[in-house]
Amino acid sequence: MLNLLKDYTLKRADLLKLEATEKGLAIGSTLSMITLCAIFLIFFLALFNIAVAILIGAAINSYTGGFFIVAGVYFIALVILILAARPIKRIIANKLLNIFREEL
Repeated sequence: MLNLLKDYTLKRADLLKLEATEKGLAIGSTLSMITLCAIFLIFFLALFNIAVAILIGAAINSYTGGFFIVAGVYFIALVILILAARPIKRIIANKLLNIFREEL
């Protein structure tokens, strides 16, 4: 009887290790995919912004002005982001929590 209890305990511990590993791998793969998507999105946005700045610069006959206009738009977006930081943090935290709950 004692051997059965010992075997059960060992098998239960192994099962818990496997379940923890599976959950860790699921979270890790999700984070990896999010990271890869973010990298590609950053490259796309950088190239897109350069293209928009050149397009605006061609329209106003000043490429420097086009880049300053695009930079100004980002500065305004930054100010708005700073002013609305607390609610945005709350929304992002809730979304991430829901993603991780689904994975677990």
